[in-house]
Amino acid sequence: MACLKVCFARPTLLSVRGFVVRFFAIGMDGMGLAVSRSPLERLEFDNVALKKLPLDTSERVGPRRVEGACFSRVNPQPIVNPRFVAVSSEALALIGLNAEEVLNDPLGPEYLGGCKVMPGSEPAAHCYCGHQFGSFAGQLGDGAACYLGEVKNPSGRQADGRKVLRSSIREFLCSEAVFALGVPTTRAGSLVTSDSKVIRDVYYNGNPSKERCSVVLRIAPSFIRFGSFEIFKAPDESTGRQGPSYRHDEIRGQMMDYVIETFYPEIQQNHTDRVERNVAFFREVMRRTARMVALWQCVGFCHGVLNTDNMSILGLTLDYGPYGFMDRFEPDFICNASDNSGRYSYQAQPAVCRWNLARLAEALDPELPPSRAEAVLDEYMPVYNAFYLGNMRRKLGLLRKEEPEDEMLITELLQTMHNTGSDFTNTFRCLSQIPCPTEGSGEAEGGILKMATDLLLEQCASLEELKAANKPSMDPRELAMLLQLGQSNPSLLQMLSSQRTVAIQLEKLARLKELLEADEEEVKAKHREDWTAWVTAYRKRLAVEFEGQSDIQALQEERVKVMDNTNPRYVLRNYIAQNAIEAAENGDFTEVRLRLRFFLRVVFKGRSVVKCYASNLSALFQSILSLLQEQSYHKYLISVHSWFDPSLLCVIGPAGLKSPAEAFHFHPAGSGEAKRAATGSDGGARGEG
Repeated sequence: MACLKVCFARPTLLSVRGFVVRFFAIGMDGMGLAVSRSPLERLEFDNVALKKLPLDTSERVGPRRVEGACFSRVNPQPIVNPRFVAVSSEALALIGLNAEEVLNDPLGPEYLGGCKVMPGSEPAAHCYCGHQFGSFAGQLGDGAACYLGEVKNPSGRQADGRKVLRSSIREFLCSEAVFALGVPTTRAGSLVTSDSKVIRDVYYNGNPSKERCSVVLRIAPSFIRFGSFEIFKAPDESTGRQGPSYRHDEIRGQMMDYVIETFYPEIQQNHTDRVERNVAFFREVMRRTARMVALWQCVGFCHGVLNTDNMSILGLTLDYGPYGFMDRFEPDFICNASDNSGRYSYQAQPAVCRWNLARLAEALDPELPPSRAEAVLDEYMPVYNAFYLGNMRRKLGLLRKEEPEDEMLITELLQTMHNTGSDFTNTFRCLSQIPCPTEGSGEAEGGILKMATDLLLEQCASLEELKAANKPSMDPRELAMLLQLGQSNPSLLQMLSSQRTVAIQLEKLARLKELLEADEEEVKAKHREDWTAWVTAYRKRLAVEFEGQSDIQALQEERVKVMDNTNPRYVLRNYIAQNAIEAAENGDFTEVRLRLRFFLRVVFKGRSVVKCYASNLSALFQSILSLLQEQSYHKYLISVHSWFDPSLLCVIGPAGLKSPAEAFHFHPAGSGEAKRAATGSDGGARGEG
């Protein structure tokens, strides 16, 4: 039976039939007991992990070495005046909770904010290690989370164990938005804030300020990660650090047994030989990881901190920190301000995940023989490519045939998007509007080609936007110094930077030089030429797709449906999250609730799925308006403009709105207002708390 676990903040363990639930953002101290009956008191905990894995029973507060144990007992430290910001009804349903009951429960914020411990729960912090930015960091563990409570981590992090409202909103919204996009992820059940304050330097500029402590309830089958197995690591050759449970090999086997028996029961049942079982387990972890990162790439998601301690053993997206969705397509997109080398850039993610799998393989030795692990790792790129190409074919509506030129067609699409500064999400969304060639359409071909090209040109960047995008991020003097070092002392250059980083900066400089010598009309003409060439190749490939088919109309309808379900209309862009954060920091949580509701119930799936809701759209619209009326009605009529399709609202708009499209300030894709909304005005997300 799967184990449901409840966790708060950074890992610590607690089980409730099938999923782990976690809090983010508390310290630990004494807690009261509930008197009245609460729906949260009806949860049935079995805490299997604490029974099957070694537990350090000391409750001494503060960082310390945790040897020979996977978890440590902790007591969540209460926060002042906890209250709900938002809850996810879909995520809470995973553990048998009704969102309305939880919201109406006077004890709800106290239980889900870590101020009270639910009956049967056993708050604990998970001890793990990790390779961070390529170097072994030694013992880490839960610094701002625990299974049922937020903790001051006894496993080693020098932190106050608190999450702030800003970063908690980002975590909460993105967990649910990524789930809505069909990407494997941990879930977020609730977000509680408080009057407790901590000091944070948001922009790292020496101007710290007080921010509210907040708590996110995470839900997943398990929060065991690659780094959980690195507590057994021998002294590292580079850093000299070792895992706290080095030489405790029996615990490694114990942990593998627990993970495989609990979360991979089919592998346990199908293999009587221990080594073969462990190889099959590692292969499945590899396969799930490859699928997860392939899906990231297909929706333009960048995780930002792909350390081994942020990699789920179940292939789930884990730990939402400085993540980001790309606006304009940029292969070297970096969402983490601390990632100066681009180690965790968008295009580096597939290779980094393979590197992390190799570190996991090392941590599983001798339970997993190195030669067998290497053979599985050799399968990674073919498996990743199969997932990636399969999903990309669906994004392009290539459903019937797999042609050798498909990979080149996809590569040329991405290259054209990069050259023209096209919006990643919107460009893919436009492709379903490009019609397939049909018999007798020869005379109209020129008009169709122009229409399709014009559609894609609306997503392109202007000359000034391209100049800004290609401005090197490195100071010219620093770049000149690194170039000189590359000639005189390559080994020193390797210590200070990387050849890849320098190459990217030089590429940007060369591109910027071209742009500075061009004018707007030249750039537009080049964009048209590039997109015309690609659309021509794309329509030729569509013609091959439809060869020999009798019912072209039905196939075209199927193609559009699949494409619109695969290419999201909306993603959680930085400006969307930032708007919600700014409103919440001023005491208005409506924006957070709206974003959550739209992602989970309507927006993310696009037009084809919205049609399935036809009979319920009026009721849904009215429920949204009732939510708006809780706060500033007209303010939110304006703020939700980017979440609806105007044509739908014209049908379902409530009585009294003469022009729904006008009332909601809709901006057609490609318009100036839409482009400003797509790129955001906040200059990127603020630093994490």
